[in-house]
Amino acid sequence: MAPSGTYRVQVRPDFPLSATAELADYLADLGVSHLYTAPLLTSTPGSEHGYDVVDHSKVNPALGGWDGLRALSQALKNAGLNLVVDIVPNHAGVAVPYANPTWWDVLRRGRESEFADFYDIDWSRGRLLIPVLADDPDALDELRVEDGELRYYDKRFPIADGTGEGTPREVHDRQHYELVNWTRGDSELNYRRFFAIVDLAGLRVEDPRVFEATHAEILRWHREGIVDGIRVDHPDGLRDPGQYLDRLHEAAPGAWLVIEKILEPGEEMPAWPVAGTTGYDALAEVGGVFVDTSTEAFFDTLDRHLTGSERSWPDLVHEAKRTVATTLLAAELARMARLVPEIEAAPQALAELAACFPVYRSYLPFGSRHLAKARSEAGRRRPQLIPVLDQLTGRLRNPADELAVRFQQFTGAVMAKGVEDTAFYRWTRFTARNEVGNDPAKFGVSPDEFHEASDERHRKWPTSMTTLSTHDTKRSEDVRARLAVLAEVPGDWTEVVRRWVRVAPLPDPALAHLVWQAAVGAWPIERERLQAYALKAAREAATGTSWQHPDETFEAALRAMVDKMYDDPALNRELTDFAASITPPGWSNSLGQKLVQLTMPGVPDVYQGTELWDYSLVDPDNRRPVDFSQRRELLARIDDGWLPPVDDTGAAKLLVTSRTMRLRRQRPELFASYRPLFAEGRVGEHALAFDRGGAVAVATRLPVGLSRHGGWGDTTLSLDGHSWLEVFTNTSYGGNKLQVSELLRTYPVALLVKET
Repeated sequence: MAPSGTYRVQVRPDFPLSATAELADYLADLGVSHLYTAPLLTSTPGSEHGYDVVDHSKVNPALGGWDGLRALSQALKNAGLNLVVDIVPNHAGVAVPYANPTWWDVLRRGRESEFADFYDIDWSRGRLLIPVLADDPDALDELRVEDGELRYYDKRFPIADGTGEGTPREVHDRQHYELVNWTRGDSELNYRRFFAIVDLAGLRVEDPRVFEATHAEILRWHREGIVDGIRVDHPDGLRDPGQYLDRLHEAAPGAWLVIEKILEPGEEMPAWPVAGTTGYDALAEVGGVFVDTSTEAFFDTLDRHLTGSERSWPDLVHEAKRTVATTLLAAELARMARLVPEIEAAPQALAELAACFPVYRSYLPFGSRHLAKARSEAGRRRPQLIPVLDQLTGRLRNPADELAVRFQQFTGAVMAKGVEDTAFYRWTRFTARNEVGNDPAKFGVSPDEFHEASDERHRKWPTSMTTLSTHDTKRSEDVRARLAVLAEVPGDWTEVVRRWVRVAPLPDPALAHLVWQAAVGAWPIERERLQAYALKAAREAATGTSWQHPDETFEAALRAMVDKMYDDPALNRELTDFAASITPPGWSNSLGQKLVQLTMPGVPDVYQGTELWDYSLVDPDNRRPVDFSQRRELLARIDDGWLPPVDDTGAAKLLVTSRTMRLRRQRPELFASYRPLFAEGRVGEHALAFDRGGAVAVATRLPVGLSRHGGWGDTTLSLDGHSWLEVFTNTSYGGNKLQVSELLRTYPVALLVKET
């Protein structure tokens, strides 16, 4: 059976399985049915996230090993909970070769290794390239032979049998691998990787032997009742995601399977044997419905004024994706081009098609229309390539063609790196909408659009996960909720941000606008956190500086801009006052979107810590430790009858989360259907409401505008004449029409249940 609700915990060496087990009673009290953990298999030494698995045969010793997992399982069962675990089928960690026994054997024995086919390696290119050397022509002089290994500073590599005699260089030249300058990784690498990360080598799980070796331990956990559900990381990187999911479903019958599939707005997912996605589609809908769409023109004007540019979102995305395809992912592009040696312009045409591809990837024959759309757009942008595009698309339509297979894997990486990790940091008009799975050009979502999407989810994917925050979101749900308020006060925001960019200038005005929004969205925020965010954002945007080529002059100007927020008394006071002015309506948005996400169709997930206000920015900021003792104490007070105010403690959000999650766990029959409800009255559009089959959720939209109208006035909500209990305040209501002003007197949200 699907969970009623999950709670995501970043299990890591400084918060291991033993610490996670101690949360079982708290999570049960919170109302979830399942703990949902980060990957638990053995990862690269020192890894803080677990997505770089090096040994698929055992639980990570750094997390507590098998004993730790068994103890966690028992603690969860004692509390009436189950476990959902994250798995990583697409890639393995190779940054520390000796830690990964299969990779070590491949390096030592080359094509003769029994694991040579575990990894997606192009052996036709000769030795396996390992890009680890410094950018120095004499870097190989630093090699040494010690303890039967080839070493480069602290990096260790195996030596093939019978090749260890002579100088370190001579030994190196006899190996099945070649250590090369780190800058050659993006252009010359001969193994598939995760996006542009050379430390994560692509696995060939399409091979049944590789599937068995990398999944046996996880499947054992499922057979033994330790794991109830599985979250699949990045299926788009796989050669054939559909085949993989069929195999996983068959191997783990009855498991609740969700996949990290990022759907572009309006995109449909194939009919795979899964419960659904990990919820970015729902995140985009929920966040958007709390944005005032009428002010989009204000932000267009402000963006043009600040940046001096009128470049559209589609053009910016195209530029970023094409740059990624031809630089960061040049090795993958070259590998595809070698499959069509007769077409000289194949690299340019393939890059153009990938830049124009409207979704992450297709799953041929499903999604072939996306290729047709890309072909049309590529021909419009590069008419001189039309003959080549036509030649290529004939092959790219054939699911059995190796070119088509690799192109499908390529487009997802181009989209992720070009949009999520580049364009989102360059197009900064209104960053509340710059989130994974969303189209930032779509300023917001109307209530009708929200209801339509929710009804479709209920009909097609009723047990898909929904979420508001994850370890991959660009900013937390509460930052986005506060930033949504800017759409209601565009004049005020225009006035202050135009002044701020003059007081603390930056050569890149678009990036400056991004950082100012991050500041007001998360304020008060420690200087070190905002500095770290600004630097990461700048390097991801790759306009004034970048990861590959840091520009110290630009980065010094960026540090100076952020420092001025704290060190200039007048600026600091104005920033503090402005953030304070949008914080209360931000709280209303936070409670509204939380209630909506927890009650809408799907299985709601709560990311660690977000049951209170959480003003986190992009990772690693969103992986910071969580104060669970504070949350326990506040929940105990609420359970003793305390009705917390909507203030900076965040306890009101904990009330909404716990009461809603408990209701979903205890009364699932109340959430078996979906029907939109519409408030009547002059300001009825400020209420978002729906009936799930006996549980009615009501949330406030656009609180600033509502205040300008003088409040709810005569607004009413028509129900069916039953008596209703409001869950958060424990207040009973009766009659056919409920006064919204009375219903939302204590909180800007309400959850009603029919009284029997």
